[in-house]
Amino acid sequence: MSTHHGILLHVVFSTKFRKPCLGDAWRDELFAYIGGIVKEHKSTLLKAGGIEDHIHLLLRIHPEFAISKTVQLLKANSSKWINEQRKLTGKFEWQRGYGAFSVSQSMVDAVKKYLANQREHHQKHTFETEYLGFLAKHAIEYDPQYVFELEIVT
Repeated sequence: MSTHHGILLHVVFSTKFRKPCLGDAWRDELFAYIGGIVKEHKSTLLKAGGIEDHIHLLLRIHPEFAISKTVQLLKANSSKWINEQRKLTGKFEWQRGYGAFSVSQSMVDAVKKYLANQREHHQKHTFETEYLGFLAKHAIEYDPQYVFELEIVT
C-alpha cells in the first residue's frame, strides 16, 4: 500500500509583545516569502491572513517534518527576511510559541474565508479573545499566565 497523508493545520503566532508592526504595504510579500519556505519543505501554504500584530497560516504539511520544526523554520526565516529587507526600523521578532490547530478537509474553505477576513474580524474581536477561543474550541488546556508574552517595562 502507498503512503497517503493530508495533514492540515491552522497556525497562529504574533509579533513580539503583539506590537502592531506588520505593514499593510508588505504583508502579502511576507506571506509569499513564507509560502516559499513552506514549499521548500514539501508542504503547501493554502492561505495566509493577519493584521499588524499577528498572522494565521493554513498549511498542508508533509509528515516528514514535525510541526514544531516547521513553525520554527517559518518564524526564523521570515523574521530574518523582515530584518534583511529593512521593512521596519529596529529589530523585528516574533513572539515565543505559537498555536497549531488541526483542520478537517471539510473546513478548509471556511478557514480560508476566516483568514481572508481578518481585518473585519478584528474590528470586533481582540487577538487575545480570538486565540483563547481557539484554545477552547480545540479543548487545549493552558495556564493563563503563560499564554501571552507580556512586555516588562522598567
